[in-house]
Amino acid sequence: MALSPLPPLPSLIAFEAAARTGSFTRAANELNLSQSAISRQIAQLETFLGRALFVRAPHALRLTQGGERYAREVRALLTQCADATADLIKGRSDLDLTVACSSGVAVLWMAKRISAFRAHYPEARIRLIVRDGLASLSPTEFDVAVFYLRGAPAPGLASRQLYAECVLPVCAPGYLGGRRLRPDEIADERLLILDDGQRQWMSWEKWFDLNGVAPERYRKPRNPVVVNYYPLLVQLAMQGEGIVLGWGHMIDACLNEGSLVAASDATASLGGGYSLIWPDDRRESLAEREFKRWLIETVESEARASSAAIRA
Repeated sequence: MALSPLPPLPSLIAFEAAARTGSFTRAANELNLSQSAISRQIAQLETFLGRALFVRAPHALRLTQGGERYAREVRALLTQCADATADLIKGRSDLDLTVACSSGVAVLWMAKRISAFRAHYPEARIRLIVRDGLASLSPTEFDVAVFYLRGAPAPGLASRQLYAECVLPVCAPGYLGGRRLRPDEIADERLLILDDGQRQWMSWEKWFDLNGVAPERYRKPRNPVVVNYYPLLVQLAMQGEGIVLGWGHMIDACLNEGSLVAASDATASLGGGYSLIWPDDRRESLAEREFKRWLIETVESEARASSAAIRA
């Protein structure tokens, strides 16, 4: 059964504070609102109820008889709601942490970092959710996430970019025998293609286009392999089955260990990148705060080490 009639919750909160403090000004200070905002909320509630709740005098504010009765009931209900919320929050430990990411990030990048974080913070209880699109997640499902973003996240989410996008073609060391090809030459090779219905990641077509390759050169790839699971495409590339697009930093471990090599010196970017994302309207747990701080410091440390290696 629908909850009706039910006035707007902000107006009830404003009314409870004004009734308890006996002042719109004190209620505004308590709720971090302007006095006019409190006044509007009270007026909205009185309109909804069809009766006055306060007797307003030049230097005094007092409840009507009906307002006094309503204030007692509202205070009791809001207190009950606050108690139930506190009980639910207590049921979730400050050590619990839910991390969300795509399958590629999970397999190629996140797994090692989760292990490293556990060594740094062994008390944390970690749950990992794998989804191939941030849009398929509700903010209530995760504490922090790492996903590819091209702009600001959806309302209710905050973000900090970890890596700017840099997309390069990679293959097994023996596939090209150590050669590096021009972008137009890559079009003649067997391409390993991600079949991604969301199309938020860069496609081969876009990569060729950004590198100035004429459309007629890449519209009909030679014997392509199409897969809808990116980690499998990477595995096929390691086995010498063709060339796959790799995202810088996410693919670095494979390049560093030599299971994959760059197939070309050419790269491309759509201006996006991989970002750390979290709900911005929820209490931050200790484990979440520690993970965000640790991950940002780790990424920055890796970037400094990479820059030093290049200069050397």
